[in-house]
Formats: sequence, C-alpha cells, structure tokens
Amino acid sequence: MTPAAGPAAPRPDSAAPPRVLTVAGSDSGGGAGIQADLKTMLALGTHGMSVLTAVTAQNSLGVQGAWPLPDEAIRAQFRSVVDDIGVQAVKTGMLGTAATVETVAELLEGVAAPVVVDPVGVSKHGDRLLAADAVHAVRSRLLPAATVVTPNLDEVAQLTGVRVTAESDLRAAAEAVLAYGPRWALIKGGHLPGGDAVDLLTDGSTEHWLRAPRNANRHTHGTGCTLASALACGLARGAELPAAARTAKEYVTGALAAGFPLGAGIGPVHHGYRI
Repeated sequence: MTPAAGPAAPRPDSAAPPRVLTVAGSDSGGGAGIQADLKTMLALGTHGMSVLTAVTAQNSLGVQGAWPLPDEAIRAQFRSVVDDIGVQAVKTGMLGTAATVETVAELLEGVAAPVVVDPVGVSKHGDRLLAADAVHAVRSRLLPAATVVTPNLDEVAQLTGVRVTAESDLRAAAEAVLAYGPRWALIKGGHLPGGDAVDLLTDGSTEHWLRAPRNANRHTHGTGCTLASALACGLARGAELPAAARTAKEYVTGALAAGFPLGAGIGPVHHGYRI
C-alpha cells in the first residue's frame, strides 16, 4: 500500500509574482489595515497574502470597535501560508495585544525573508490600536525581529519617549528606535511643519533622507500601512533597502496626492492611482 503523501514543500515558480505577507488588522472601511496592504501589493505587482490579527469596525470617522483574533487562529493562518506558498517579505501592522505581539514575534523567528514592522499604536483619528501592556512586547520581542521598523512620530514617542518637534530631532529618534534591535529604522516625519515631508532611513551608520513636497490633501487615511507595504514589496522584489524605501516614498506621495473624500470624515489615499 502506498503511504499517504505529506504536505508539499513550497516551490518557487518563475511565473508567479513576488509573494508578500501582511500580518495586520482589518479595516472595514477599506482605507487602512489589511485592505490597504493588499491593494498596495496588487498595485505594485506582487501577490499579497494575509494573516488577520483583529477585526475592527472602522470608517472615515474613526474606530468604533476592535476584536482581536485568538492566537491559535493567527498561528494557523501564518503556518498555512508560509509552509505551503512561502514568502519573500513580511509586513506587520496592527497587532493590538501583548499576546498577539508575542505570537507574531515567535512566528517570525522561523522566517528568513525581510520583515517590515509598522508598529501601529494609534489610528489616524486618535483611536488606540495597541494595548498599553503590549508596548514592552513590541520593544523587546518584535523590534529585534525587524529588518526595518517604520514608526511615525507618535509611535516613536510611545516606544522610546523621544519627542520629535523638528527635522533635527529625527536622528535622535532613529537612534532610540535602533537601540531596540531592528537593523534599520525609517522615521516618518510627515507630521512635522515645513514645505517638505521628510523621513529618515538609517541603520545607525548610514543615513538616507527621503523628501517629497507636502500635499495639502486632508484625505490621508492608510498612509502608514501603505508605506510599509510598499516597502515590503520592494524588498520582495530584491531591492536593497534604501532603493526600496525611495520607491515606496514615491508611491505613497502619489497615493496621498490622489486621496479622495469618503464618508463624512477623513478619506483614504488612492492605492490605484497609477491604474
């Protein structure tokens, strides 16, 4: 009797686009979270896959509710994708609870692909998306697993206590984030005053300053998710991190300029503006 075959090992396929996995929460309004990640991945020519960490009731006005998924569901989704299809880059977004952060960090230990960590702490509308007791887990468990971490200024303050009020503070912010172990830090300075939106990418020894004209469009929901996902797409394609960051910045700048009104509040960036 022929023994039953075991699960097939992941097989590279030259006809398949690069594979990018997002581990994040859902945004029912479609502007951020898993939905923004998958739209970005499609727009940038990659195959997006997902591990859902939480379900949110969310629209243009804010987050009306959030429900974390059980750790067993997160593990099952992750193993299902990684063990069969494989990944060429991973992006993490909203994790929500300390238990979820610990679970995701453990899962990432077995992944050789680059990892982009977007340490989502607060929504565009000021809704808290990371429990207070989860911040330590992000610092101690998730950041050391990151190829690059992409905090905005509020998240820098949440993680390190460093307050950034001017472009000259970005270097100190990056140093504080890098102290927790990621290989690179991309500090997003989009909320700073000035004519340009400036970000700092650094590994502690080399610096890359990314600048783009500031856009007056108020419809910016999903900006952080979109940038991190675009960065993961570049890494999945084999780009070096500085080049991937520049390409991601260009894509997000265009998506911001094309952001559109939706509902009664802040609309999303336009992920398909190039189509």
